[in-house]
Amino acid sequence: MRKPLVALLGALAIAGAGAAPAVAAPERSEAPPAVRAVNFAGTVALSNCSGSVVRMPDSEDNDPALVLTNGHCLESGMPGPGAVVVDRASSRSFGLLNSSGTRVATLRASKIVYGTMTDTDAAIYQLTRTYAQIRSSYGINALTLNDTRPVAGTAISVVSGYWKRIYNCSIDGFAYRLKEGDWTFKDSVRYTSACNTIGGTSGSPVLDQATGKVVAVNNTGNEDGQRCTVNNPCEVDENGNVTVRQGINYAQQTYGIPACFGIDNKLDLSAPGCALPKP
Repeated sequence: MRKPLVALLGALAIAGAGAAPAVAAPERSEAPPAVRAVNFAGTVALSNCSGSVVRMPDSEDNDPALVLTNGHCLESGMPGPGAVVVDRASSRSFGLLNSSGTRVATLRASKIVYGTMTDTDAAIYQLTRTYAQIRSSYGINALTLNDTRPVAGTAISVVSGYWKRIYNCSIDGFAYRLKEGDWTFKDSVRYTSACNTIGGTSGSPVLDQATGKVVAVNNTGNEDGQRCTVNNPCEVDENGNVTVRQGINYAQQTYGIPACFGIDNKLDLSAPGCALPKP
């Protein structure tokens, strides 16, 4: 897992090669659903990573807006194995991008709602503004988290607000366990090779091109072909067999996050169906 252009021992890596935004495919008989034009609207740039303004399927316009990024992008540093950050004050700033990738505003956090690198690699900030206020001021809607598990073969776009680059590929499959240094992630998304993301794309939303919804958060890749080390995650199957895929990159699924949020976008780790690690 890697932060942008910073050679820190603890920095987590993400990798990727640039590609143009997705466009609708030509219409033909028995064709798959038309692909949405993916752009930068709703993505954000952090000081060291990428992210996005997100809403749950049931979020309301007057709810405080949320930003999704990686747990390893927290300003306090990477949470250790088993550590979970909940309800911690933060005034972190985020550069909000419009559809063309132009920074149109600086949004500010009021707190870290949740952050961990256990089982997943995710952090969620609460902002000082509501979704309605952001849309009224800048004409930008939040991206919606899909609450359904994605499937292999889905066409996806990894949208980096830090680099203002979009990477297009497909979900190649899933890693039962992804081990990187001391951390282990569960049921990780594996990209096809076209999404060769780079440092700074950590925390980018992974969008289903057909729906425009967020299905994962980009977080790491195997840079050098090493086995299970930082910046070189390995896949471990149900039988303990280890596979190393040099140059292949990964994301953490997000479909389980909405079950952990209730009315007013409040986190409830005891809610039915919520499987996020608890403190």
